[in-house]
Amino acid sequence: MLPLNATITQIIEESPLIRTFFFDHKFEDMEPGQFVMVWVRGVDEVPMGLSRNNSITVQKVGEATSKLFELKEGDSFGLRGPFGKGFTLPAKGEKVLIIAGGVGAAPLSPYAEAASAAGAEVNTVLGARSEEHLLFEGRFEALGNAYVSTDDGSKGVKGFVTDVLKNLDVTSYDRIAVCGPEIMMASVFRFLEEREVLEKSEFSLHRYFKCGIGVCGACCIDSSGLRVCKDGPVFSGTQLTGSELGKYSRDASGRRVKI
Repeated sequence: MLPLNATITQIIEESPLIRTFFFDHKFEDMEPGQFVMVWVRGVDEVPMGLSRNNSITVQKVGEATSKLFELKEGDSFGLRGPFGKGFTLPAKGEKVLIIAGGVGAAPLSPYAEAASAAGAEVNTVLGARSEEHLLFEGRFEALGNAYVSTDDGSKGVKGFVTDVLKNLDVTSYDRIAVCGPEIMMASVFRFLEEREVLEKSEFSLHRYFKCGIGVCGACCIDSSGLRVCKDGPVFSGTQLTGSELGKYSRDASGRRVKI
């Protein structure tokens, strides 16, 4: 698939290190949780989750994202996709728990909105380093209960999302969707596993992609061999049992990199 040229129509600074880029194309058939390959000309092509059907929300962490932060309205980048498997939409009347950490709130926000539109009850646990780094808090609050945690205690519970989860009955939910830093997701995974609700959960993984369409195998996870770009990026909790989650990922050469 050749990249389409996406012109930036609006840029919103969500936090000191996170920006949302709106572009002049709508992926009407996107599944919440799917990703696009973003071609930053002259630098690299990197995967990013869609925060709406016409936006990506980007954290400045490396060369490609730093270059994106230099772009202005009217500039453009290339897009391929959407690709991969998104989150499973709930049935009407089901209870959904969203667990989002940092920029992981980006792919979970359209999922929360789609779940609410489907008639599900949506509750969210939203975590960040501090109040100024909370992402899309208003979008989640508009849909149902939103519980907040910050590392420094500047808003909500001081601590991590698992500190909020301790006060919730996670067994009462029909579906649990998780996305955030892998250390956070691994902690949530253990929490849900201990309470025997992994079969209700789905996790969105981030790995190094080359092709983005399941051909090259660069993003296969141990020990199942599942391809994050094709079989994921969203996996059920049971699929990730005994996997590399929270332990290591792989770099461009395939070497293990400790999480």
